[in-house]
Amino acid sequence: MLPEQFCVRMKEMLGEEYAAFYASYDLPKYQALRINPLKTERDTFLQQAPFSLNRVPWTTNGYYYSGNDQPGRHPYHEAGVYYIQEPSAMAPAEYLMAEPGERILDLCAAPGGKSTQIACSMQGEGLIVCNEIHPARAKILSENIERMGVCNALVTNETPQKLSDNFREYFDRILVDAPCSGEGMFRKDADMVKDWLEHGPAYYAPIQKEILHQAVAMLKPGGMLLYSTCTFSPEENEQVIEYLLEKNEDLSLVPMKMCEGFDHGHPEWTLTGREDIKQCIRLWPHKIKGEGHFLALLKKADGEQPTFKYEKIKKVKLTPETEEFFKNCKMDIDWSHVREHQGKLFYLKEDIPEMKKVRVLRKGLYLGEMKKGRFEPSQSFAVALAANEYEPYLSFDINDENTVKYLKCETLDVDTNTEGIHLVGTNEFPLGWAKIKKGRLKNKYSSSWRWL
Repeated sequence: MLPEQFCVRMKEMLGEEYAAFYASYDLPKYQALRINPLKTERDTFLQQAPFSLNRVPWTTNGYYYSGNDQPGRHPYHEAGVYYIQEPSAMAPAEYLMAEPGERILDLCAAPGGKSTQIACSMQGEGLIVCNEIHPARAKILSENIERMGVCNALVTNETPQKLSDNFREYFDRILVDAPCSGEGMFRKDADMVKDWLEHGPAYYAPIQKEILHQAVAMLKPGGMLLYSTCTFSPEENEQVIEYLLEKNEDLSLVPMKMCEGFDHGHPEWTLTGREDIKQCIRLWPHKIKGEGHFLALLKKADGEQPTFKYEKIKKVKLTPETEEFFKNCKMDIDWSHVREHQGKLFYLKEDIPEMKKVRVLRKGLYLGEMKKGRFEPSQSFAVALAANEYEPYLSFDINDENTVKYLKCETLDVDTNTEGIHLVGTNEFPLGWAKIKKGRLKNKYSSSWRWL
């Protein structure tokens, strides 16, 4: 049941279109996945995909799947071959237009769909800082970054203010997918209605403005900022952008490519009738195969960027067992950029500024832990590797029952004479680690990822 106050306002906004808008809530929600180019070529996956897929028109690697498919319960999902994501939610990262080698911030990043989409565009080059203020959600964000094989991410759990203190005018591009009243998700998630009744647009608009204030301070001269919400309220959309432009004369809106069914921002929904607000984009559930979204792309005027003092990295002293393990690893690792913390090794090849009192969950790729007498490679390291980047590699066919047994952390009997640590996967997609002795596979798959 849609709130009456919401319906009255939407009828005023949409006029003759309101009937089609209201009727869209009786239609089933659209489901989609996004292929991970860090793991596979799009055309290759489409040829072998076990699902019925149709292209999401506004994004490069997004595809609708049918209601009969269950991609969330498939080994390819655990291998990070794709990410399940609402189709409209793929638009913000697409329109951010990330490039390899850039410094990018996803300021409100959990659960990680947009961060991993940005990371795919970066192709492993540059730095993406993925931040989430809520600790539990930050943990989920970190896990999704790991599952998708992202190696160039710094995952933080901080306030925008604290990040702004450390990354002043640092980023080439920033995504602010702001917390909002969630009106665009009413069809997808009925709990959003309850939240709207408790915290409506008037509650979120001031929060959005403050987050954007900090984001602008972190955007380097000439940089691009993409603001998005999943709500319809002009108070959280056009009027927030209007406020931002009035407070920052060095910002200007950038035109974005329109897809079929997209709508422009509405000057009449601002307080001053700004005509440039037409360069924003609105996604309506009665016009596209997806939920409601709002996007605005802004550019900061050119100018001189400040200099930064970068973090010094202490040389890591590896144990003999760790050195022995990495003899079998063919990933190109620059050991001058491997950091050690309490025996745990993290690899991030990009230099990062010195940070003061910033809560960091991951500084790049977690490789594993050095313990007395052994090295334990991490789950995140396994899924970041390609099948040809570690030997020995033990592959189970996607239809082999051992694939599911492995994901359930079971001990297996295997037909191999090779002993020791193995990278285990399904076909060409690594899943995790195992130790094999005398044909017996001791499962090292992460218990926190285990299939039940």
